[in-house]
Amino acid sequence: MASKKDKKAVSPATIENRRARFDYAVLEDYEAGIALVGSEVKSVFLGRAHLTDAYCRVINGELFMFNMDIEPYEQASSFGHERRRDRKLLLHRNQIDSLQRKSQEKGLTIVPLRAYFNARGKVKVRIGLARGKAHYEKRDKIAKDDERREIQSARALRV
Repeated sequence: MASKKDKKAVSPATIENRRARFDYAVLEDYEAGIALVGSEVKSVFLGRAHLTDAYCRVINGELFMFNMDIEPYEQASSFGHERRRDRKLLLHRNQIDSLQRKSQEKGLTIVPLRAYFNARGKVKVRIGLARGKAHYEKRDKIAKDDERREIQSARALRV
């Protein structure tokens, strides 16, 4: 029988949307709760979720996230969850109104940036109010990143 010391501590995974930072310039960000069923929470805990194609939209005064892919949990019964269902995000009314107003007036987009567990064990989603980047902005970022990598590799060779 395994003792308590032999068990490895399992920490919850953080799911990043790296594509969002590349495609969008994030102007503001918010922390939102998300309404999930039990098998979805366990899959997110194991890191089996993807935010790559996900986006958010305000519908009838409520904020929803679309296209978040949460893989089925193997140990769940046959009544699991749908992979890409619409999921409700939980924010205060004034924050939702502000997001809706800014996204309509200024033509901004609401994108999920990352999903994680907070200190209380609740799943949270960091969403951002973002402006799409132009192609030349993306090329500039790639060039700067390449230059930074070359400088760091040259420093590593000197040491």
